[in-house]
Parts: sequence; C-alpha cells; structure tokens
Amino acid sequence: MKFTYLGHACFQINIEPYTIIFDPFIRLNELAASINFDSLKADFIIITHAHFDHIADAIDLAKQSDATIISNWEICNWANKNGISKSHSMNIGGSWDFPFGTVKVIYACHSSSFEDGSYGGTACGFVIQHKNGCFYYSGDTSLNSDMQLIPKMCAPLDFAVLPIGNNYTMGYKDASIASSMIETKKVIGVHYDTFGYIKIDKQAAKNHFTKNHQELILMNIGESIQTN
Repeated sequence: MKFTYLGHACFQINIEPYTIIFDPFIRLNELAASINFDSLKADFIIITHAHFDHIADAIDLAKQSDATIISNWEICNWANKNGISKSHSMNIGGSWDFPFGTVKVIYACHSSSFEDGSYGGTACGFVIQHKNGCFYYSGDTSLNSDMQLIPKMCAPLDFAVLPIGNNYTMGYKDASIASSMIETKKVIGVHYDTFGYIKIDKQAAKNHFTKNHQELILMNIGESIQTN
C-alpha cells in the first residue's frame, strides 16, 4: 500500500486499484504549494470532521474525480447540498464494506462545525481494514480512553496516523501514549507545523517516540512511502 502525504492532515492512500484521499485541505495550505491540486484524482474521499482545514477542498476534489465522500451524516448532507451526488454517511461505531476494504468509524474527542458555525456532526476517526493490512486514522482528537478498545474491535494495526501538533489536538507525548493503547509502534504524524499554534520540535518528537521503543514518521509534503 502506498501512502502519500499531502500536507497538514491530508493524505492519499493507494489500495490498488483504488485511491482514497483523507481530509482534503491543500490549496489554502501555503506549505502544500508544491501539490498540483488539479492533477489529484480519488475514488473515495474520507472526511473526519467539518473544520475548514479538513474539508476546504472536498467539494471540488469530489467533482473533478467523481469521487464518493465517506463521512458522518451531517457532512455527507452538506456535500449533497453542494452538488455531490455520491456519498456514504456513517456514524460512530458503525462499519461498512467498501470495494477497497472495511471502514469502521471510531470516536474522536474534538469539536466539529462548518465555517458558518453550523453543526458538523460528531468528529470521528476511521479504522481501514483492507486486503493487505489494517491502519487507523484518528482524525483530530485528544488522547482518550476509548482508544484502548480499538485492538479489541479490529485486526492488529500495521500503523496509525495521529495528530501531534498539540493545542487543537493531542501533542506528540500524548500520541505516544495513544500508540501504546492502540497497540502499534508505528505512527505517521500529521496536523503539525501548518499554523503557528501547532509548530513542533520535530527532533524532540521523534526522540520521544524512540525512547518509548516506537517509531514516529514525519514526512515531507508530496513524499510517498510503502507501508507494507
């Protein structure tokens, strides 16, 4: 499986023959200027919550790709009202078998609202189980005790994608605790450095994970890795 980092909390997963993009926020992210938005194509777009830095490019990306949006009911309803005909709404605790694998919705401890202040549904994360493995994207969240249930509900995780920027989400120290709770030692860090409040000392973050016998992967925007 190929993982490509598109900046902030946005990334692309290729599970052949499908392409899934998570939390599209590219054109308003100055750090992602190297990404050619018009060239991006997705079969599915997965959205964790309604904050602008996770949905800003969702409508245009879905239209240019004819993609299906997967999210909570409120966000799918918002997408439908904005001209998107292909969506699949879910909610906390539910799961569904898609062509690329099984998606289970996980609680995220975070707020969720659209730019006009209207309710964006419950923030969530997702566990994706596919033919070659299993991973967890927490979305924006604090450290919370529900995370310890994930290994009981899902196949062993190959890796997790966790926010590490602090202030709006958990920081890297809490993310390290989360890594232990969800029983994976491999974490790809997201949601850091984009704004002043979430700038981090990247080496200190990596050292903290290493001290705890874990691996924190911090990718360059546009970089791709094979995760299995």
